[in-house]
Amino acid sequence: MALSDEQIERYSRHILLKEVGAKGQKKLLEAKVLIIGAGGLGCPVGLYLAAAGVGTIGVADADTVDLSNLQRQIAHTTADIGKPKVQSLKESMEAINPDVTVHAYQKFIDSSNIRELIRDYDFIVDGTDNFAAKFLINDACVMEKKPFSHAGILRFQGQLMTYIPGQGPCYRCVFKDMPPKDAIPTCRQAGVIGAMAGVIGSLQAMETVKFITGTGKLLVGELLTYDGISQSFRKVKLPPCNGKCAICGEHPTITELRDYEQPACELRL
Repeated sequence: MALSDEQIERYSRHILLKEVGAKGQKKLLEAKVLIIGAGGLGCPVGLYLAAAGVGTIGVADADTVDLSNLQRQIAHTTADIGKPKVQSLKESMEAINPDVTVHAYQKFIDSSNIRELIRDYDFIVDGTDNFAAKFLINDACVMEKKPFSHAGILRFQGQLMTYIPGQGPCYRCVFKDMPPKDAIPTCRQAGVIGAMAGVIGSLQAMETVKFITGTGKLLVGELLTYDGISQSFRKVKLPPCNGKCAICGEHPTITELRDYEQPACELRL
């Protein structure tokens, strides 16, 4: 594909980079990314991927915008209260860049529909805020051999890692099983500083762009943590896959997806 004059101007700062160039920009325009969650993480991810020119972006979330979201979910405005989050985010993304196609899926993601949904996309972004959703996304991506970015935020802390099939540990390799119910508070219970969503969501967008363009080193086999109070990052090397993981190991014991006790995608980050 040849870039139009308008595209050359719009993406000129990408094209100037030797690590991206016109070839990398074309890869972005041809890529398909699915964001599960249109909240605190999904908003900056969606805005930056749209601005970057990722050609097809899906956004899945069943929730609607409420007043308490606006402290951190930057794609939504006061006028969007009551509107489906996927519609609000879609409109913001298209306003930034009409060059991209945005598919809005206003529905709960569960074991009955996630595999079919992710199948059409090249990369998955986990923007959810509960363990049930995160384990479901991980297991579905492993089964469908889809790379994805995991992230989580709470209070003044955030973390992220990237899974690439066959190259590093999956989320379940690291965390193994669902924690007991109510063992770890949610953002709704414990709070979260609004800018934390922007910091971690932007890093997820960076991982996505790097994956698509084949640029740099991804967070495969590493967990990047951020502490907003001390303003410090820490990179933790994760244990390598040992073939014993219940989902990505040599003899997986999880062969079917299941929905855990929490709603699969109660997306209120």
